[in-house]
Amino acid sequence: MTATIAPTSTTRLTGLQPTGGLHLGNLLGGIRPLVESQYDGPAIAMIADLHALTMEHDPAKVRVASLELAAVLLAAGVDPEHTALIANSQIPEHSELHYLLECVANYGEVARMIQFKEKSGSGPVRLSLLTYPVLMAADILLYDIAFVPVGEDQNQHLELARTIATRFNARYGPTFRVPEGVRPENAARVMDLAEPTRKMSKSNPSAAGRIGLLDPPEVVRRTIARAVTDNVGEVRDDPENQPGISNLLGILAACTDSRPREFTSYGELKREVTDAVEALLAPIRARYAALSADPGHLRSILAEGKAKVRPTASETVRRTRAALGLLD
Repeated sequence: MTATIAPTSTTRLTGLQPTGGLHLGNLLGGIRPLVESQYDGPAIAMIADLHALTMEHDPAKVRVASLELAAVLLAAGVDPEHTALIANSQIPEHSELHYLLECVANYGEVARMIQFKEKSGSGPVRLSLLTYPVLMAADILLYDIAFVPVGEDQNQHLELARTIATRFNARYGPTFRVPEGVRPENAARVMDLAEPTRKMSKSNPSAAGRIGLLDPPEVVRRTIARAVTDNVGEVRDDPENQPGISNLLGILAACTDSRPREFTSYGELKREVTDAVEALLAPIRARYAALSADPGHLRSILAEGKAKVRPTASETVRRTRAALGLLD
């Protein structure tokens, strides 16, 4: 019998889009904190495939990427017995609540979102690019989520969700839990190896500074070997003056869960970082290979996750419809 995730003060949601391969920053900054906290209380790992439709895309690739993301999350340690693994497109309440929340959201507050400004600069702009922050709010509010792990680049979206929930509650009566953003203590901030002053990102057109979770060993080794350093010649943790070296030290500390030793050269540091990253990624690649060979199993896990969370989602939509005055 499938258990329903009941709203509790420990319910957490982590969402990832199936656009581009996941990288080391995703693992250390988002996935690993989720894995390590998943036994503390109910959690949801969400494949945000609806969000992937905001830009031009290949439908077949979105489908493949969604299953790939499910396999990577499981390979990285997400336990479906404790964490419901879902795709938001498979749960129609996400789309319904999205529209209902649009009825209380304001154009100005979504139009000023940073991502919309950055991505709408040229070419045709899909309306969904403007409104997807409201969909993100629906993703969160649908499950009475108490805590949402966020990085600096997602603070604006979480604040919109909080604003919409607070406004709705004030106008129509208590309906939504207002979520809180949390920065996991063990989350590492990983910077781009080629541009160490910017965060490692899937959206960067250049992959020179990005380590993919499924990159083969030779690619990992080459990427780290080419990581930007400086002319100081001394290995120090000094983000302001030595951002490249500090980033490598941070990656090493996060991969080994220990304070790095002293190094006499940049080459020595890069070799140890390579070994540490490989030790972390090798078992993930192996588990991914086994999981991806059985897409039917992946689909069954997504179906189980859907069954776990849908009663809560349905109740939230029912409550929202009633508050707005819609017929049941």
